[in-house]
Amino acid sequence: MGGPKNRERKERDAGFTKEEEILLEDFSRNVSKKSSALFYGNAFIVSIIPLWLYWRIHMVDVYSTIIWFVLGTGISTYLVAFAYKNTKFILKHKIAIKREEAVAKEVNRKLVDDKKMGKKEKDERALWKKNEVADYEATTFSIFYNNALFLTIMMFFSFYLLRSFTPTANYIFSIGSACGLAALLSTGTQ
Repeated sequence: MGGPKNRERKERDAGFTKEEEILLEDFSRNVSKKSSALFYGNAFIVSIIPLWLYWRIHMVDVYSTIIWFVLGTGISTYLVAFAYKNTKFILKHKIAIKREEAVAKEVNRKLVDDKKMGKKEKDERALWKKNEVADYEATTFSIFYNNALFLTIMMFFSFYLLRSFTPTANYIFSIGSACGLAALLSTGTQ
């Protein structure tokens, strides 16, 4: 198990520079703690919106269905945040490719007078800026897209497909379907 090939791989993997580790981190599926907090905060807000709908429009007694509301909100918060992360990962690379030329021009224009900086450092700054722009745009679009998708599916199920169900069953199936479909659709590669 601990043969020479594994040892070579560990030595090679441990030899990454700080810049290479940051670059690898930019292309991983993991999100920063800041992004994760943003995703879960937004997912929680969008997951509690249906509570008002069921309380005021469907006239559900909050106290008798509090367990279903808490469970539905918790599950939908997790699944919508999952959808945010997946969509962001897919979009980030597409956006980075589309913004690469414009960002490189902007960075080079700002650094054209800096004679101390070499071409390699300018390229690294352009790459870093491109990843920053792509990360921001992918995050905001992912939140917008998945919120719209989740709420549209939930409203469609609630008011059309499941309108003859009891309000509690309507809530359970509408929320479950909406967050499940949002999470499922986010796992695609396109």
